[in-house]
Amino acid sequence: MSGHNGLISTAELADILDRPNLRLFDCTTYLEPAPEGSSQPYLTVPGRHTFEAGHIPGADFLDLQGEFSDATTELRFMMPDVAQLEAAFGRHGVSNDSCVVLYSLGTPMWATRFWWMLTSLGFENVSVLDGGLDKWKFEGRPLDTGPAKGYKPATFIAEPKDGFFVDKHETLAATSEHGTVVVNALGPQFHRGLEPSRYGRPGRVPGSCNVSAATLLDPKTKAFVPLAEAEAKFKAQGITKDKRVVAYCGGGISATVDLFLLHRLGYDNLTLYDGSMGEWAKDASLPIETG
Repeated sequence: MSGHNGLISTAELADILDRPNLRLFDCTTYLEPAPEGSSQPYLTVPGRHTFEAGHIPGADFLDLQGEFSDATTELRFMMPDVAQLEAAFGRHGVSNDSCVVLYSLGTPMWATRFWWMLTSLGFENVSVLDGGLDKWKFEGRPLDTGPAKGYKPATFIAEPKDGFFVDKHETLAATSEHGTVVVNALGPQFHRGLEPSRYGRPGRVPGSCNVSAATLLDPKTKAFVPLAEAEAKFKAQGITKDKRVVAYCGGGISATVDLFLLHRLGYDNLTLYDGSMGEWAKDASLPIETG
């Protein structure tokens, strides 16, 4: 799968569904409105209900917040320690010899988040399904229903890589670093602070540019836009291969769509601000920019 540079088509996946080392996962999470007065920007709801209503045959389900995130912080989806991830992926049958394919429903950002996490752990044989479950269903391909049958537990040993995640202090420093560009994957209205933000103060990390993850997807099929189109969007914002890129969004999820496409384009100095606006907007000691 590594020859696909992280991407696999629905036709290619259909051809390998019976491969014994395939580990296929639906990664969907839903963000529901938080109750009035809640300190949380949203409620995280694992997509088991839509998984059980229809999933690609043989797939298992991964609960990002429930099993693969740091439970000791109020921030959602934060990268947990390596031991937690090794145990969680192992429970779902992932070994170092597995071929992992990830997909989600509605948007690929849940799949690209897991791709980013696995890549940071030194696991390379991982691909994201282009168009996800939406494209699979659109093409009339077969579905299974009911709970996940799962895979036989395995042992996964990570080889973590440095530089994949940065905190708020490193992100603040990056805003004034020559040769570094900070990119916001949220929509332009949130980037400019034109609408109230569920994260806190409206606006953006000062000096950051905007390549909305939504503009990198085909709205009908949910597939990624052609690489040439994506590259033009990045270059228009001054993002070039000689620069380090720090990406952020609301909760460290949609920014991985930008990072996935930058990776496919051959950019190799890529970083995610994991706390993103969920952390930044609430911290009054950090500067924020609007307009």
